[in-house]
Amino acid sequence: MITMLDYGAGNVRSVRNAIRSIGSDVKDIESPEDILHAEKLIFPGVGNFGVVMSRLREAGYIEPLIQRIRENRPLLGICIALQTFFEGSEEAPGVQGLGIIPGMVRRFDDAALSVPQIGWNGVSVHRESGLFHGYDGEKLYFVHSFYSEITKENQPWILTTTDYGCEFISAVQRGNIAAFQFHPEKSGAAGLNLLRNFITSDKDISCGTMSLSERKKTSIVKRVIACLDVRTNDTGDLVVTKGDQYDVREEGEVRNLGKPVELAGRYYREGADEITFLNITGFRDFPMKDQPMLEVLQRTSENVFVPLTIGGGIQEFTDSEGNFYSALDVASAYFRSGADKVSIGSDAVYVAEKYLQTQEKSGKSSIEQISMVYGAQAVVISVDPKRVYVKDPQNCPRHAITTDFPGPGGEKYCWYQCTVRGGREGRDIDVIELVQSCEALGAGEILLNCIDKDGTNSGFDLELIRHVRQAVSIPVIASSGAGSADHFVEVFRQTDVEAALAAGIFHRREVSIDTVKKNMRANGIETR
Repeated sequence: MITMLDYGAGNVRSVRNAIRSIGSDVKDIESPEDILHAEKLIFPGVGNFGVVMSRLREAGYIEPLIQRIRENRPLLGICIALQTFFEGSEEAPGVQGLGIIPGMVRRFDDAALSVPQIGWNGVSVHRESGLFHGYDGEKLYFVHSFYSEITKENQPWILTTTDYGCEFISAVQRGNIAAFQFHPEKSGAAGLNLLRNFITSDKDISCGTMSLSERKKTSIVKRVIACLDVRTNDTGDLVVTKGDQYDVREEGEVRNLGKPVELAGRYYREGADEITFLNITGFRDFPMKDQPMLEVLQRTSENVFVPLTIGGGIQEFTDSEGNFYSALDVASAYFRSGADKVSIGSDAVYVAEKYLQTQEKSGKSSIEQISMVYGAQAVVISVDPKRVYVKDPQNCPRHAITTDFPGPGGEKYCWYQCTVRGGREGRDIDVIELVQSCEALGAGEILLNCIDKDGTNSGFDLELIRHVRQAVSIPVIASSGAGSADHFVEVFRQTDVEAALAAGIFHRREVSIDTVKKNMRANGIETR
């Protein structure tokens, strides 16, 4: 029996599902005493260091955790749990960690880096460990803005390190106590094997030290993401559909390209690095009542062990019975159902418009609320811009660019107008104003769509992507327009984008994810 320390931080459903998938039962901690009595304890979580430590303190968990660690009783921490082992974090100055490991948690500060680190990176194993039995150098999934620094004093704890601008601690172990910065439950078969090793181990599994000369520098790889637009069709069935410039109907009927849970499973098996669901159902205005979409996440997370993002309806609302729900309430419901990230679309535009008027953070916006509790890495901004051509950029109050694709009147310049309501309504804000405002408010990633390219199969809008990528320091996902495997090579070679997403070509089996990745590797682009 595996015991889970669930204190309300992030997607723990996926950890439960991963444990069950390898044949073990799992139960939750119900009292501080359970921490001491558990046979094997898993301590997962994502989010803000200060919020996590506060929740642990309020629940009375800190002292039992420290006692369990000192008694060397089996414990595995995941992500933020590893960071709590240290003395403190720059994320929450003045907040004391568990203090088990000497040293501090720092923020990535290399200007050349996209922060958070989101994606698949390697680990360099410094110490023999049964936890890594069968590990063959596979990439593992990381998502974090802060890292545990290496010091002389914490050397005895270091199990693995990883490179992202600097070398940092990605796993620790001492006796039966271990913790990973990466997410094994989101790292596919390799991650499940690490969990299996912890669960099946019946003794102290660490010994020996590797020579530093054997360490190989690790690198993060480009991500290929499958996107599923989910809605009800005219007969009430939940289906995956795809639009042409956001029109999902064909001959009057909603395009039906498959069932969401089945398609997500197929893409996981084909090697998708992440899967994104965009909720375009009629329930999106009342997401807490959207049991079908919550069920899609719950069922998908039972068998898909890569990150899941959900978008659509992430905003505050009052239901027909007068009950008020904050954006944080909505996001929390999705996280509990199996999502790892939420994607905010129209609401992000309205939030950015308010921020641009005042240049002040309110602390009440959807972006700020979710980021504060779950961390910036949990907040994706889905941007739906379209081109507006201009003849003279000097007379344009927006961020205009020179384009190689002139407008209908021969215009050589354009700017990108942000839209809401599925692209149906243009707003008086451009794409650079939007993404920079959202980054300032705490967003951790940009999903960059393009209305002009959607459904065209003509390739990504490289001009738009370069325009946005140069304007922010958070990761950017390229979307809209992919029609071939070569388009992925093109976008990764010609822009600094971290990931690329496609939908229709995968749904219609015109191109497989495996084919995309083989083509990338053949062109010198590293993949998982």
